[in-house]
Amino acid sequence: MKKIIIALSIALSFALPSYAFADQAACEAKAVSKDGKPLHGAAKDASIKKCMGSAVDSGCEAKAVSKDGKPLYGAAKAASIKKCEGK
Repeated sequence: MKKIIIALSIALSFALPSYAFADQAACEAKAVSKDGKPLHGAAKDASIKKCMGSAVDSGCEAKAVSKDGKPLYGAAKAASIKKCEGK
């Protein structure tokens, strides 16, 4: 049983970085300006960071609902997401 767990943990440790790299490559491909030209420097970094963080934010955005179960908008949504992320 120990051998199976060790083998799975080793395989998983190699699989996760490649998944993250593939996700980053997809975000780099999306880093283009409104004109369709590729972004460079800080603009590219910000675009990639926003793209990579969108998967994390989606959980908090899903939780941004009122007591009635209706989705929040504007400042209330921003405050709810900020509280969820722990900032």
